[in-house]
Amino acid sequence: MYMNDKQRTPMLRYWTTRYVLTLFLGLIILGAGSLWMIKQTTLENRLNLLEYLAAEMADRVVESNGEIGFGNSFGKIMDQRTRVLQMDRPPQVIVADLEGNLASVPEHHGMMRGERESETRIIVDSIPVEFLTSKDKIQIFNDNAGTKVYAVKAPIFFSGEQAGWSIVLQDEDTLTEVNQEYRLLVTLLAGLGLLGWLVIYLLSKRIVKPVQEVANAAAQIREGNYDIKLQSTAKEQEIFELTESFREMASRLMQLEQLRAELLAGVTHDLKTPMTSISGLVQAVRDGVVTPTEEKEFLDITLKEIKRLQNMIGDLLDFNSLAAGAVSIHPERGNMAELVPEIVREWVVSQQDTLNYEVIVPEQAILRETDPFRLKQIMVNLLNNAFHSLDEEGRITVTLTDQAIDVTDTGTGIPESEQPYVFERFFRGEKKKLKVRGLGLGLPFSKLMAKSLGADLLLKESSPKGSTFTILWKK
Repeated sequence: MYMNDKQRTPMLRYWTTRYVLTLFLGLIILGAGSLWMIKQTTLENRLNLLEYLAAEMADRVVESNGEIGFGNSFGKIMDQRTRVLQMDRPPQVIVADLEGNLASVPEHHGMMRGERESETRIIVDSIPVEFLTSKDKIQIFNDNAGTKVYAVKAPIFFSGEQAGWSIVLQDEDTLTEVNQEYRLLVTLLAGLGLLGWLVIYLLSKRIVKPVQEVANAAAQIREGNYDIKLQSTAKEQEIFELTESFREMASRLMQLEQLRAELLAGVTHDLKTPMTSISGLVQAVRDGVVTPTEEKEFLDITLKEIKRLQNMIGDLLDFNSLAAGAVSIHPERGNMAELVPEIVREWVVSQQDTLNYEVIVPEQAILRETDPFRLKQIMVNLLNNAFHSLDEEGRITVTLTDQAIDVTDTGTGIPESEQPYVFERFFRGEKKKLKVRGLGLGLPFSKLMAKSLGADLLLKESSPKGSTFTILWKK
């Protein structure tokens, strides 16, 4: 059951939407991971720089007389270091004694423009002794306002002995704040998303265009118009093969449609000819316009025409029965090396002419399950066709192998333009029309029969030197 048109989505919109959603989902995941990595990398780099700052301050806070203090140039130095660290707020530098008590805190330094002092200063009463005695240079704790703070320490030495600690404090938000990098990443991801959408749209449109042409052409063929033109010349192999195959199919359908009209006209003529002959002969006998001797001759001719008409009708009935699957198959297991020569001998005996033929079979037995009667029908059709193509010195060769039966003749061959149609129903070549009267159902009938036996009938090769038809058994 088909869906309503409202439930269908154009191919371009369908795939573009899904590609874009997949792309943006991937970019979101990539962006989230990149933001986390930027934040962590920035934090690690700034903490490393804070270690150098703590060590620098440890050297600067000790005066020549051994006293600890922050000089007038301290604020300028901190502003410079803040710019190096690329932080919006300067870090807080304090000095603590060996027990963690604050020994010196600068009154004011590095307050950024537009900020209040309460926003730039980190208020702590003391530094945990555990941090000062541990080997770790960095520790995280909360200040008096509950802000998460990173502390980086460096020992202060005077006269070869440690006099205290230089400690640099900075809140976590300031250390991990990288607005410029975030903006750059967002801009980059947005640009990639738009570029990806544009590329996906253009590529999808390029793929959809030939498919749309094929769909429109299929609709025309459905309406009976086989004369179609496909303009697309896709570079993609699969799309190119699709359009080329469809173009060849449309061309073949148009040729077959023309051929069908010609063949129906020919079949009608072949069926009408014996009826006209019979009607004329019977009319002449009934009217008494012929002598008694001629009457017998006319009746003999009439019987031959009736027989020919019966054969044509029989061919039609057999073909229709086989095409409908109404023909029964009775498989038997037998030796093909004995069955094939027997079929050829029986056919040769039925011919009144002297034939030059050869049957080539292997010495060992070839056992196969098949219907001898149906196989004989196929081979007799092939042998008759081969015989009709021969001249006086022609030869027929039947070759049996483990997988095939080849029927080869040295006749005039089949023209290359007619070879694609030899298995089409009602098709008869130009040369055959002049030599043999019939409906052109022999080879199509034999091909259907071969398939019912688990084999296939193929035109192996054909040239002006002869033709070879093959009954190929499926593995």
